[in-house]
Amino acid sequence: MEVFVRVAECGSFSRAAESLDLANATVTTCVRNLERHLDVTLIDRDTRRLRVTEEGQTLLLRARELLGSVARIEDEIRSQVGGLRGRLHIETPISLGHTLLCPALPAFAARYPDIATAVTLTNQPHHLIERGIDVAIRMDQVEDADLVARPIYESRYVVCCAPQIVATLPEHPGDLDRRGCIGILPEERRSVNPWRLRKDAQDIEIRPEGPLHFNSSDALVMATQQGAGVSYVLDVFVNGSLAEGTLVQVYPEWTTDMRTFHVVMAKSRVGSAKVKAFTDFLFEVFDAQRRPSANAVIGVRAQRA
Repeated sequence: MEVFVRVAECGSFSRAAESLDLANATVTTCVRNLERHLDVTLIDRDTRRLRVTEEGQTLLLRARELLGSVARIEDEIRSQVGGLRGRLHIETPISLGHTLLCPALPAFAARYPDIATAVTLTNQPHHLIERGIDVAIRMDQVEDADLVARPIYESRYVVCCAPQIVATLPEHPGDLDRRGCIGILPEERRSVNPWRLRKDAQDIEIRPEGPLHFNSSDALVMATQQGAGVSYVLDVFVNGSLAEGTLVQVYPEWTTDMRTFHVVMAKSRVGSAKVKAFTDFLFEVFDAQRRPSANAVIGVRAQRA
């Protein structure tokens, strides 16, 4: 049943096999054996695509419920006899992993020594079900409306620079020399993200024209610390540097844009005790005072053709 559900969710025998770490032939055999046992066709397939039959849709609904119940029972028994165990696959944006999550994970491992946590750092989000990912961290959007998302942190952009540069900056951010501003390159684009600042009736936009731009926030922070220029970066990546004094926030009286981080999982993983333990840990790691409303809305990223 687990194999059948994964094939139906992935829409592919080969992708299901990859996510389950099984051979393609094993996945095919499992589905055929289930069809033979039930004496029905669950999946119509040809060389180009597959389609879950009406009988298959009925089984899919019931099998998800059953497998979810089995997982919860297993977790409950394991917690009673000595704690949680098993594998947990996490996916996170690269900069967030480097800055916040990875330094905190040894504490999670110490708390749950029998959970083997595998972490994938990527700025190209994968399909959670196809890759067998238990928990992912997404910013602002998810790739599938069927995923469950909980907001965990609202991060605001700050304008910052190295201490030795502060005295050289103008009083008004609109007077900044764009050639001294370094910025972030969005994925698969060459134009740098603009900076947006607001104060009273003033609303200004700054487009960095400095010598360095990056597609990684932690790389941008390192260059800023070395005096390469002024940057506009989410506070979650520089809170530590600002506290240590290796970076200084400038123009703090100006309001900037905000981004929301979410913890995301497939519906089938919501009841997992391991997933709950990790999610609770994430809320500890992120600044609870900046946690957004539980009613915050997350967008769904349009799928590419």
